[in-house]
Amino acid sequence: MAAPLLGKGRRVCREGCPGCRLDEANKANAGVPYLNFFFIWVVCLCAAFPIQSLFPYLYFMIQDLKVAKQEQDIGFSSSCDIGNLWEEKSTRATYFLGRTISAVPWGMFADKYGRKPCIVIRILSVIVLNTLFGLSTTYWMAILTRGLLGLLCGILGPIKAYASEVCTKEHQALGISLVTSSRAIALIIGPAIGGFLAQPAKKYPDLFSEESIFGRFPYLLPCLVISVLAAGACIACIWLPETLHMYCDDKIEAIDTMEVQVDDSILEDGKTKEYGSERMASTKSLLKNRRLMSAIILYCVFSLHDTAYFEIFSLWAVSSRKYRGLSLRSQDIGTILAISGFGVLVYQLVIYPLLAKYVGLIKPLRSAAVLSVLLLATYPLMSNLYGMELQVLINIASLLKNMFAATITIACNILQNTSVPQEQRGVANGISVTLMSIFKAVAPAAAGIL
Repeated sequence: MAAPLLGKGRRVCREGCPGCRLDEANKANAGVPYLNFFFIWVVCLCAAFPIQSLFPYLYFMIQDLKVAKQEQDIGFSSSCDIGNLWEEKSTRATYFLGRTISAVPWGMFADKYGRKPCIVIRILSVIVLNTLFGLSTTYWMAILTRGLLGLLCGILGPIKAYASEVCTKEHQALGISLVTSSRAIALIIGPAIGGFLAQPAKKYPDLFSEESIFGRFPYLLPCLVISVLAAGACIACIWLPETLHMYCDDKIEAIDTMEVQVDDSILEDGKTKEYGSERMASTKSLLKNRRLMSAIILYCVFSLHDTAYFEIFSLWAVSSRKYRGLSLRSQDIGTILAISGFGVLVYQLVIYPLLAKYVGLIKPLRSAAVLSVLLLATYPLMSNLYGMELQVLINIASLLKNMFAATITIACNILQNTSVPQEQRGVANGISVTLMSIFKAVAPAAAGIL
């Protein structure tokens, strides 16, 4: 740790400040806050379910709502309805448009009123609006509920700030890893919920009749299950501690010789560099914060890169050998993605936190960025391989690619949160989410054209 700096003054916390209480608890117990991390994981998982669960039944929902005039128009209508940033057939639509618009205002809200209110509002919006989406009888009702769900999606920025604040700095990598890994798990569980529980009267006629509520509203059951899970996450929020420091704005404590510990820091090469209180009092705009904006730019560029990769990979894998593809079956692609997904989950939760602790953030980030380029350059050569040799190498390449992506994403998120003082982290993450959403919206179309 760098030597503490001397400051001219500091802001004084109000009596009973939740941020100070949490700081004292972390000092008393410097270990991993497993319970808080578990609650964060559950909240992130339930918040991500509504994004992923509808894709197995979206085609049939568009058909039942009589949006498309002809069957061949359904694919176009569904792509205009609810976009998925990580799926190859998606475009930016109502949910993600709402999230893009509201990310910065929610960040400002989190910086003023706390992280916990944002989390609770998001979970409550899932309970109400996701249930109403399942009750949709018209296309515009579905659009309205999804749009409102996107506008009330104020969790992504604040939860990243929260995960970095609820623990000591040595455990920040694990906290951010939980946020990203929970969304990856939602990519698996969410579609399973939608696929197995949609249209229950047709799939399970012995359990659900056509005259029952689930027969009249064939897409209510998966939405209701997700809403019930979200209700459980809302109860778990009771035990989530608030991390924001509540300051007395009219009080500045004069300090002449007292040591001041400042909240913001940059992790580089395993060391922590502290910045003085004069930096926290800086009036410079966040957009002029070079460390923050460099981390956001890296995050956006590699988000575009990863989304384009997922767009192209499946298309390339199923393409015919005469077009330099691999001629794989959809089952083969599913197996590859499942293996790499499980491997990345283990990497994020076990390996990367240790890597960040002993090596730092910057070196693994730089290495992963360079190795990603070199790895992708080998993909076209795999069209010359066959059989077991192809299966082994494509699985290894997919696993490495996703591990590199996780390394870059987690490091960028930590750098964003440590580049600004606590009272600016909500807005900083809101800016990051907005720009990232724009880049990810462009990626599928750009990748498809290329």
